[in-house]
Amino acid sequence: HSGSQANAAVYLSCLEVGDTVLGLDLAQGGHLTHGMKLNMSGRLYNFVNYGVDEVNHRLDFDQIVKLAREHKPKLIVPGASAYPREIPHDRFKEIADEVGAKLMVDMAHYTGLVAAKIHNSPVPYADYVTTTTHKTLRGPRSGLIMCKDQHLKLVNPNVFPGTQGGPLMHVVAAKAICFAEAMTEEYAAYGQAVVD
Repeated sequence: HSGSQANAAVYLSCLEVGDTVLGLDLAQGGHLTHGMKLNMSGRLYNFVNYGVDEVNHRLDFDQIVKLAREHKPKLIVPGASAYPREIPHDRFKEIADEVGAKLMVDMAHYTGLVAAKIHNSPVPYADYVTTTTHKTLRGPRSGLIMCKDQHLKLVNPNVFPGTQGGPLMHVVAAKAICFAEAMTEEYAAYGQAVVD
């Protein structure tokens, strides 16, 4: 029903309590579910936070690589609530592969730009992609998880019954309309207008 639930379901699918995760610091644009200490993510898992460069305010990949090599996270989480630049998912995939981590991209705040083909898609790179349909996709309130086939058997039961109850069929119908609209030329123009 939300992006936070989607993130929680993925965490339950691939992590054990206490596992190390690398995520963007909340104060530098991250999300509550990327290790904020009062959130379940910060309470259950050992989040190590990366940040942005103090001069150019872009993701600090020197720091990200250093932290990944030092802490050997089980999961790396790119994505943000307040990072206004394109995220290079391929760079994160290289880092995850180097340290043996899985990659979960939380694209809830820029999904609409991915759908409009303005922002690069994380799908080819990530083990898991989480998002919402009610932010930049302009749909009903809902969360969504996409993952590689080999992860489905663990993800599905962590969604239902793990983190949510039964489906809301009116929301399922509204999501279908939302997805259909996101495939139109009008939606692509909307996405471009957001960036312009």
